[in-house]
Amino acid sequence: MTSVASAPLTLKTNLAESAITHALRSGAIQSDDFTFEFCGPKSAHNGFKTMVRDRGFDAGELAIVTFFQAREAGVPLVMLPAPIVGRFQHHCIGYCADEGVMRPKDIEGRRVGVRSYTQTTGMWVRGILRHEYGVDLDRVAWLCAEAAHVLNYRDPPNCIRLPLRGKTLAQMMLDRDVDAAILGADMPNDPRVRHLIADPVGEAQRWHERIGIIPINHMFVIDQRVSRSRPDVVREMYRMIAKSRAGASPEELAALPPMGLEPNRKALELAIEWSLEQKLISRKFSVDELFDDTTAM
Repeated sequence: MTSVASAPLTLKTNLAESAITHALRSGAIQSDDFTFEFCGPKSAHNGFKTMVRDRGFDAGELAIVTFFQAREAGVPLVMLPAPIVGRFQHHCIGYCADEGVMRPKDIEGRRVGVRSYTQTTGMWVRGILRHEYGVDLDRVAWLCAEAAHVLNYRDPPNCIRLPLRGKTLAQMMLDRDVDAAILGADMPNDPRVRHLIADPVGEAQRWHERIGIIPINHMFVIDQRVSRSRPDVVREMYRMIAKSRAGASPEELAALPPMGLEPNRKALELAIEWSLEQKLISRKFSVDELFDDTTAM
């Protein structure tokens, strides 16, 4: 007879399609211990609210700022040291150059659009602006299109909810409704658009050489009830994610944070520090408390 502890599971999973997840989502990599039920939305961030408010998924990717806030709110999720999304962030803030050239310090006293103040890309961009370019973040009006995924979080007082009036944030930037915007991959292909940080690729490479990390956007997380009851399944997840990542190209892997707790410790420490500075969390976590005895790989 098969014991409950070793019975196969079906886990509701929020995981977007990408080069590093394709083998998982296609079923090319499978396990005898459990099955992923990929029932999240096409854009994984649209499932984050369900994950942290309703515990609507057993596992999946989650933005690290949302994870920090969920842990602070007592949501029983635990991190697996498996980055799903990560990248350099210097190119993710832009502006419309209709009225001339802007530099990072020029956003002080101005309006900068961002999908949500708690967006992880926003945290990384603001940290870079503060620590590399001396920007006083408190002197910027952050115009936010969405609220936080975690229910009880309140934005700092220099955040303003943005009435989109049918426009995308990118269009608002082009129309000068905001002075700059944190857009990441949604930066419009328009000749008027400029990066706020000049030579963002070169600056990101120099920053990487000094700091030694690739910023993490999304990590794989697991509901704690799964981690506590089925450590065998957690170990299988880690193996399968690592194997799926191996199917990506060398260029894609070079731009992604590595697997494992220790290789990501410094990036997580910096993310915690900058999240605390930016009032995204109210206490300083240790890296180790983000994991449990099963997931600390």
